[in-house]
Amino acid sequence: MLDTFTTARLQAERLTADHLPEIRRMHSDAAVMEHLRGVRDEAGNAAYLARNLQHWKDYGYGLWILRELSGGPPVGRAVLRHLMVEDVDEVEVGYAFYKQFWGKGFATEIAAGCLALGRETLHLKTIVAVTSLTNTASQHVLRKVGLAYERDFVNDGKLCALFRTIR
Repeated sequence: MLDTFTTARLQAERLTADHLPEIRRMHSDAAVMEHLRGVRDEAGNAAYLARNLQHWKDYGYGLWILRELSGGPPVGRAVLRHLMVEDVDEVEVGYAFYKQFWGKGFATEIAAGCLALGRETLHLKTIVAVTSLTNTASQHVLRKVGLAYERDFVNDGKLCALFRTIR
């Protein structure tokens, strides 16, 4: 049902085990990973893939690999997935793009697309997003698509900003 979807310029495809090389490529890119806990090693890549594949099995949605509609290699990823925030089960929206695709409106486009899926298809009452305190570009995108800063909180030992959909 949610295996694929499109926005005006992007095609999202469900994460599969075949995407491990793409996960490796993205997780070895320091610019992409600057605000995502840094570059990951092979064990981190395998754990990330396994965790996100399991999320698909458990919930029927999760992480998508993104390509431009015109085709070509992946340009990034997007996610709607469960996340524990201070012992509360939330669903988060997230995205990451390779640097050459920054500043083109893709983050806003995919965040809005994921939020629409969350509201209209999954009937979620609220959706959160987590950013590093220094990621002002992502914070701008989140505000632009209708999330508001809620508070700072500790996520995996790191102080982060929590945003939430506005109703």
